Amino acid sequence: MIIKKPSFWDLSKPNFISDFLLPFTFPILLRNFFLTFLKKKPSSNIKTLCIGNIYLGGTGKTPLTIKIYEILNKLKYKTATVKKNYSNQKDEQLLLDKKTRLIIKKSRKEAVQQGIKENFDFLIFDDGLQEINLEYNFKIACFKTKQWIGNGRLIPAGPLRENVSSLKRFDAVFLNGDIKKEIKFEKEIKKINPKIKIFKTFYKISNKKKFNLNLKYLIFSGIGNPIDFKEILLKKKFKISQEIIFPDHYNYKDYEFEYIIDNATNKKLKILTTEKDYMKVPTKYRNKIDFISIDLIIEKENELIDIFKKLK
Repeated sequence: MIIKKPSFWDLSKPNFISDFLLPFTFPILLRNFFLTFLKKKPSSNIKTLCIGNIYLGGTGKTPLTIKIYEILNKLKYKTATVKKNYSNQKDEQLLLDKKTRLIIKKSRKEAVQQGIKENFDFLIFDDGLQEINLEYNFKIACFKTKQWIGNGRLIPAGPLRENVSSLKRFDAVFLNGDIKKEIKFEKEIKKINPKIKIFKTFYKISNKKKFNLNLKYLIFSGIGNPIDFKEILLKKKFKISQEIIFPDHYNYKDYEFEYIIDNATNKKLKILTTEKDYMKVPTKYRNKIDFISIDLIIEKENELIDIFKKLK
């Protein structure tokens, strides 16, 4: 079942609801304890990168996966992206399939086997840092500076899959968002892992010229952090008159698209969504709905390129 993220997860300090749920974090603690000991050595036949998170959802994994795929392709490395076949993540699968060479398997080990069979140089895993049966050559944790680690507690008392101390076993952190906050969090990260590489990123709308900024818009999305979508538009002077938010990876119904279209028509609004959400819009509604396409900009991208060259 897909639900909206509880608001108390992102409070600066845990509240009484989080305190009540604290005993239920024990299974996550136990699983993470064994995570350290059960992993195997990475395959020597292919280089594997994992782009994941410890904050549940909405950290920008998929845009970074696409960006790194593009970088490795420019370097002439034969590269594929990998998604484990989760039925509730069809939107990400469709987007990756559109923009990359995608491998979808029931298990990530099967994906590695296929990658070796097809002689790929690199496999980029979109999600999977908590995978027990596989180790990677390079592990990346993604964060939004707006949420960072929320209230700092594990699921369900907070938004974390692992405690922030787990950064000591990762190779790089990608921070997306406010520069001032990035500086603060960079110090916290380095205290945990002095050797970890930190990269800062931001989004750029690549198809902005196609939109009339004098018009008013109804926006909708079903992503981990919908506020990011809205803020990107507001920064670029889009006039947003109405916003409709659905849970992450939402499986839209026809009547919901009809409601959105009727609502926008009655109010004389244009409809705009994310590219990931647009993947799930049926053909019959696409002439009424548009999407923004984003590029991820990585500061110090050349440093990242040097790391990849050394890996290979």
